[in-house]
Amino acid sequence: MLISQFENLKIELPVNSILYKKINEELTRKKVTLVAVSKKKSAQEIIELYNLGQKKFGENYVQELIEKQEQLPKDIHWHFIGHLQSNKVKYIAPFVSLIQSVDSKKILIEIDKQAKKNNRIIDCLLQVHIAEEETKFGFDENELQELFATNSTDNTNFENICIKGLMGMASFTHDREKIKKEFLLLKKLFDKYASFTIRNSQFTTLSMGMSSDYEMAIEEGSNMVRIGSLLFGERH
Repeated sequence: MLISQFENLKIELPVNSILYKKINEELTRKKVTLVAVSKKKSAQEIIELYNLGQKKFGENYVQELIEKQEQLPKDIHWHFIGHLQSNKVKYIAPFVSLIQSVDSKKILIEIDKQAKKNNRIIDCLLQVHIAEEETKFGFDENELQELFATNSTDNTNFENICIKGLMGMASFTHDREKIKKEFLLLKKLFDKYASFTIRNSQFTTLSMGMSSDYEMAIEEGSNMVRIGSLLFGERH
């Protein structure tokens, strides 16, 4: 009997297209935006997902984002989701679609400055520190209160940014109740500040939930999720 030379050949596709379509259909039905987290993934892998219809990609590192933006189609909406240093804002200000990880007023001021230089209004999410890990960045409740109180009375600030909502990352834990509690806190804060008036503000986006917890996040009110490993596989 003839044995195929390919019988024992393992072919691993970089993108799980079947799972992507399933997740995308589910999220579309629930009116939740999918951001594909593509950090450390090649342009070829991103293109494969792009060809399936995905246009929103999230990156964590400025230099990596710049290189990919130069190589890949210009209709991709790039989201910056990592910790952003103020001295690097200028490099992504000309093209970034949404900065999800605005974790201080200092960064807001710098984004506004660089957006003005590029004659743009840059969409932003305020990152809130809801997890217990010290490594997580973001506004705490008091800082958020101070920011909104200041800008409710002084709308001359931030003419070149649009605050679209909040973003948060839950604790890295198997304790589902703990994660749920943190998501509930972020949703409570989102609802609290949705009615505040800030120049150019359109408080419509709550970004919480990743590959391991996005379903719970949606149940607690998220309308934007950041998924990477389910679509691309684990990073090595």
